[in-house]
Amino acid sequence: MSGEPDPRFTDDAVNFEVLRERSFNLRWATLPADVIPLTAADIDFPVAYEIREAVKAWIDRGYFSYGPAEGLPEFRAAAATMLRTHKGIANASAEQVLATNSAAAALETAARFMLTPGDEAIISDPVDFLFQRSVEAAGGTAVRWACDPATGAVDFEQLAKLITPRTRMIGLCNPLNPVGKVWTAAELEQLAKLANAHDLWILSDEIWSDIVYGDARHVAIASDHFGVAGRTVTVTGLSKTFGLAGMRIGLLHASDEAVVEGLLEASGARSTANGAATISQAAAIAAWEQGWDWAQGFLRHLEAQREFAVRRLREIPGIELRAPDGCYVLFPSIRQTGRSSEWIAEHLLERHRVAVVPGAARWFGPGAEGHIRISFATSRAVLEEGLSRVAAGLQALA
Repeated sequence: MSGEPDPRFTDDAVNFEVLRERSFNLRWATLPADVIPLTAADIDFPVAYEIREAVKAWIDRGYFSYGPAEGLPEFRAAAATMLRTHKGIANASAEQVLATNSAAAALETAARFMLTPGDEAIISDPVDFLFQRSVEAAGGTAVRWACDPATGAVDFEQLAKLITPRTRMIGLCNPLNPVGKVWTAAELEQLAKLANAHDLWILSDEIWSDIVYGDARHVAIASDHFGVAGRTVTVTGLSKTFGLAGMRIGLLHASDEAVVEGLLEASGARSTANGAATISQAAAIAAWEQGWDWAQGFLRHLEAQREFAVRRLREIPGIELRAPDGCYVLFPSIRQTGRSSEWIAEHLLERHRVAVVPGAARWFGPGAEGHIRISFATSRAVLEEGLSRVAAGLQALA
């Protein structure tokens, strides 16, 4: 393997002019020009050439007609192949897949299918805010199950105690954003046993499942050996692996035909009030069929970024940090500053011109307090300058 840097992920590959026009969600286009955004988990590099060419080819054919509510046949077939080859769901078929206008929309659809008003759903604490929002949009109540950000440890005895007669679903984010935990097969086995024993749905968000480092291995809970495929709905998308957040494209997978039908009904796609754009499905097909070389190059870049960022943050007195096994975010503890995460984020933004996500309940749940989240899906120069500003801001409080 060449020691030369991959030109697709160098400092020169980042087009700041375009980012400042198009990169929203707390990032380049929403912040002053002198602020470095290490905020939303989005990618600062152009997407794979093959994806761009596929979108151009779709446009050049000149038609933008309605697509089928469940997704284009080609999309469903490509998604099933991806689920078999990259997620380990050996029996995945096209008929088991539904296209959605983002993984976020897929989460909400699955929650509406699984829950009725008054039901409870157990979700991690901390975890991305979309889990709680999806549960509440369905009229349910989110019950928090603690994960220690310092170690990634979870307590299955606590999980068992959280299950009540009103519990209908366990939400799984694997890898777990913002902690960076990749769930082990042994942990998934314990979770599956509880779901079977209490007749619970499992909603498994695997949007980060291609972003895994070192010896960690992602295992899909819907794979055959856990015995819960029939009660699991899997969600994934293309924003984290391929940088297609703005395409708004995701999918739902369920092994049971009746569940697939129920999910389609819950999605609103039949009425055309919802549904995935066909051009976005074309981009997804190209990503899955031609984009894995780009994705592997990106992962190698992320591995180097992770190593650098962990080392740099650990040099800051008082900062405690677990190196993530997955995701491209860091979640350092800032408790020793004696300040809230919201205060720290505001201090870093206003005084040191670097933006991070505070570990606030509104973003991740109460278990996130005392932390900040930092994305490293950018170039080395941007990350190095951003972390230097974080270090300066935190050291100023010592």
